[in-house]
Amino acid sequence: MARYVLSALVRDERVAHVDLLVSPTGRKLVGHEFGGAAQQDPVGAILGGPSEKISVHDPEDLTALLTSGSYPSWGMVIVPCALGVVGRIAQGQANTLIERAADVCLKERRQLVLCVRETPFNLIHLRNMTQVPQAGAVVYPMIPTYYNLPQTIE
Repeated sequence: MARYVLSALVRDERVAHVDLLVSPTGRKLVGHEFGGAAQQDPVGAILGGPSEKISVHDPEDLTALLTSGSYPSWGMVIVPCALGVVGRIAQGQANTLIERAADVCLKERRQLVLCVRETPFNLIHLRNMTQVPQAGAVVYPMIPTYYNLPQTIE
């Protein structure tokens, strides 16, 4: 799913710039899913090559411009979004740049889409997933649909 979202953003002429944040765990998953080069170049691993439209940020750098409400942004998509991240966003905890940038989106009333893929949900997950929309986020479970009669998992 991350590949499709990032590819769509890069292709979209209305999108001038993409700020990419990949957590340490996310880099390991990108390496596992797309190839071992993710530690050095997550963009190349995900897209198969570089893109001048994308800036990669260190998710531990809480001094990055993304932490400011004055940084120009339409919003943020976290894909995939771990349920622990949903919980920290729901509780207003901003321990990483990913969580802080999400917090900025909420406080500035910008779009925030959290694409969760973990299942099954426990009661804490469900409570957090009802709390973040009350703050302005959209929770989008990445669950396959079947009404469009897919022929493959792709």
